[in-house]
Amino acid sequence: MPIKKGEKYIQILDAAVKEFAENGYHRTQVARIAKEAGVADGTIYLYFESKEDILVSLFTEKMGDFVDKLKQKLANVNGFREELRTLITHHLEVLGANPAQAMVTQIELRQIDPWINQGISGPLKSYFKVIEEVIRSGQDEGLVCKSLDVRLARKMLFGALDEVVTCWVMTDKKYELVSLADPIFEILESAFCKNK
Repeated sequence: MPIKKGEKYIQILDAAVKEFAENGYHRTQVARIAKEAGVADGTIYLYFESKEDILVSLFTEKMGDFVDKLKQKLANVNGFREELRTLITHHLEVLGANPAQAMVTQIELRQIDPWINQGISGPLKSYFKVIEEVIRSGQDEGLVCKSLDVRLARKMLFGALDEVVTCWVMTDKKYELVSLADPIFEILESAFCKNK
């Protein structure tokens, strides 16, 4: 059973992000990840079963951390509008500060097999749940129509953020991603809120 913690585990994941971003998932060899991490090839297999396991673990770790930090931020704000702004800003700040992670998340994770898709679905669902909770809080405050389909609204919100990050990655990150937080907030706020 692979070890899923410790300094070397994190070193390997960080090396994998860099290698996957630079070379693509399919062209990256485990040996390159090991070299970048400064560990022997065989050490990788103490922590991961395969390259696929590295990718799934990477996404699980990064997304788990992303969601945990988002929940902490949301606990310190009040009201739907501030929650929505916080969610949007957090999404763009985290990926904007980590271009290699953004590349892996936006490009590499979409070119993979069903086994990997199944492995990353859990962490993604936890993020979707947080987004839905934010939208429901707007409904509870009377700012968002009760009849609004929360799942569809979540898909729209996530889809908008996802597309903005993908465009940023594809245009060689020529601008500050987080600079789009306010305009996106204004668009989504006016789309979701009954009274502005």
